[in-house]
Amino acid sequence: MGVFDFVGNCLSTAIDGVESLGSGMYDAGSRVADIAGNALGGLIDCVESCFEFVSENPSTALLTVGATVASAGLGLAAAPAIASIAGSAGILGVASTQTAISTLSGAALTNASLAAIGGGALAAGGGGIAAGSAVIGAAGAVTGAVSSVVAAKTWS
Repeated sequence: MGVFDFVGNCLSTAIDGVESLGSGMYDAGSRVADIAGNALGGLIDCVESCFEFVSENPSTALLTVGATVASAGLGLAAAPAIASIAGSAGILGVASTQTAISTLSGAALTNASLAAIGGGALAAGGGGIAAGSAVIGAAGAVTGAVSSVVAAKTWS
């Protein structure tokens, strides 16, 4: 079983659960136990598929995890630079002070850019600088996971 087969099985299980939920709307009282059982069964199947994939492909699984962790760390370390480049290019709009981020420089540019990526400043109800850093780190993790899966599939 390959990575794409594993993902396909998980998606198929989720779709079956949603279809079961939709059919249960007509007679919700008698279907709650069935829906819960189907959801639990789907989760168990998904976990079994995961263990099966890892046991059949330990090097691919290790490569994927390693690349994901490494690229997340690199993304987190590079978050200020990435955010500053996006902010100075005018992609991020205005800061919480209503000043165009592209007109800022230095630490103000970096902080405003990270806050904009994180959904806005904490005072404005957004996630702030920490959330912006987390978003960029997560994007790095996803990039590492996808690229390592593609590389493993290509080289196997």
